[in-house]
Amino acid sequence: MEGLTKSEIKRNALVQATIHLVNNNGFHATPMSKIAKMAGVSPGTIYLYFENKQDLINKVYLEVKVAFTNYAFQNYDEKMSVKRGFEVIWKQIADFKLKEVEEARFLSQCDNTPMIDEESRNEGIKHLQPLLDLWDRGQKEGIIKKGSHYLLYAYTIYPLAFLMNAQCKNEIKITQEQIQNAYVMAWDSIKK
Repeated sequence: MEGLTKSEIKRNALVQATIHLVNNNGFHATPMSKIAKMAGVSPGTIYLYFENKQDLINKVYLEVKVAFTNYAFQNYDEKMSVKRGFEVIWKQIADFKLKEVEEARFLSQCDNTPMIDEESRNEGIKHLQPLLDLWDRGQKEGIIKKGSHYLLYAYTIYPLAFLMNAQCKNEIKITQEQIQNAYVMAWDSIKK
């Protein structure tokens, strides 16, 4: 953590402790005192950075969502064809979920429970806008099936969480060949 101030180091420790504890214990079984202890700070230190537990969870969610979407769109160009753009984004998302397992599990938990407030959830969705715009373009061009963003996400992106969880439980070992096959299945599920 070279170059970070003492304050940034403490805040980062709190973020990482929150992600770890929520992933392993759930939201309700993760008291602020436990987060502080794991981060190696006094319980009162949390309140220098976050108003309360809800504020902490919301801010961690948004930080992780921003990191996730920055990663997902780093090689994407709006000028790409719909199919190529989708492939680039989808494979970056897969790569993130397999490399940044703790963060990906945290996002998955946040997306599947009511622990994130509506304002933060809506803010998080805004970060997916390039993908939503790509799907809209694909529908206008007649390349992608008509359907809501939720349906498209459910059929293409959400299965990655299932695969990631199966790998975390040592039920499967995801190979590059499986990633390619999963991508083809995702694309085939939404292409016209």
